Amino acid sequence: MDATTTDLTYDPYDVEINADPYPVYRRLRDEAPLYRNDQYDFFALSRFEDVERGLVDRETYISGRGAILELIKADITMPPGVIIFEDPPIHTVHRGLLSRVFTPKKMNALEPQIREFCAHSLDPLRGTGGFDFVRDLGAQMPMRVIGMLLGIPDQDQEAIRDHADASLRTRPGKPMEYSDDRFVTGEAFAEYVDWRAEHPSDDLMTEMLQAEFEDETGTTRRLTREEVLTYINVIAGAGNETTTRLIGWAGKVLGDHPDQRRDVVADRSLIPNTIEELLRYEPPAPHVARYVTRDVEHYGQVVPEGGVMLFLVGAANRDDRRYRDGDRFDLHREVGQHLTFGYGTHFCLGAALARLEGRVALDEVLDRFPDWVVDRDHATLSPTSTVRGWETLPVVVP
Repeated sequence: MDATTTDLTYDPYDVEINADPYPVYRRLRDEAPLYRNDQYDFFALSRFEDVERGLVDRETYISGRGAILELIKADITMPPGVIIFEDPPIHTVHRGLLSRVFTPKKMNALEPQIREFCAHSLDPLRGTGGFDFVRDLGAQMPMRVIGMLLGIPDQDQEAIRDHADASLRTRPGKPMEYSDDRFVTGEAFAEYVDWRAEHPSDDLMTEMLQAEFEDETGTTRRLTREEVLTYINVIAGAGNETTTRLIGWAGKVLGDHPDQRRDVVADRSLIPNTIEELLRYEPPAPHVARYVTRDVEHYGQVVPEGGVMLFLVGAANRDDRRYRDGDRFDLHREVGQHLTFGYGTHFCLGAALARLEGRVALDEVLDRFPDWVVDRDHATLSPTSTVRGWETLPVVVP
């Protein structure tokens, strides 16, 4: 089938498609497994096997020009330290440094504090007849966790979260507009970094300021102030927005599947698998872009060097070739490897933290509100194309 199938259009900025992209994803997988979009000048792969293989092929598909379509097209030079937009060898160095901080063991040690943050958000809502999964919990708890990790005072955390969120926003139906000054380097955090350099503490910021490492030139050194600022900006953005969306999807999908929700209420050991199935079924980041470094062939057609490939994670995660009845939510499913956190060298460093936050949030909600109905009239999807999820998700509690 030709990559430009006439009546099949996939526009990542289309608000209607974004509201429910899965019928289009299914057609892409079946009719145009390599899809070409002339308007925005990109190719897309949608089958699980193709996306998985593409994400690990770091020679053909590089991250160093950005992982967002608009960013690659804008041809902006990335400041060092934006590890999601880097390639080896510098990516290996920077990732190695951060992975010391984001070990599963260190993340799991945060569970008591995460439970406390959830209780702080949820306890005042008992007896009120309802709450908002995003506004009251999803936008609060991840912000507090990242703030605690970075050592940012409570009173400043909302401003930092809003700053990070704003950098990911797009106008409905429009691509993100990028320029060199739009790409925030972390100056919002400068005050905290300078203060922390003088007053070390037991937090991630201090750890980054003091860590010694061997850089890509073989020099043993510490991070520069600019590198620390960029790192922190990446962590704050990635750590807030996506987990917020995961919590919103938990409210929406389990609201739509009350029988399965009752299964989890009765058996909390199902929570980890429920989170995995939610991540598969509604990934907060539905696609990831890569710059193509050399001609590559898919389905008898050549994607030229210099092109952009969109890997449709949201489509791959529901591929019937990989998952039986992939469009069906089933928390009893053996999920195995999904692609929501990426795959290969760019596998999400915060995956252990996101999973933990999702599990704890769901457990704490079910403790207080085992039953809810989504208020569809007042639920709104976020208008941005880079992450997909709910801006507000109010529920009524019987």
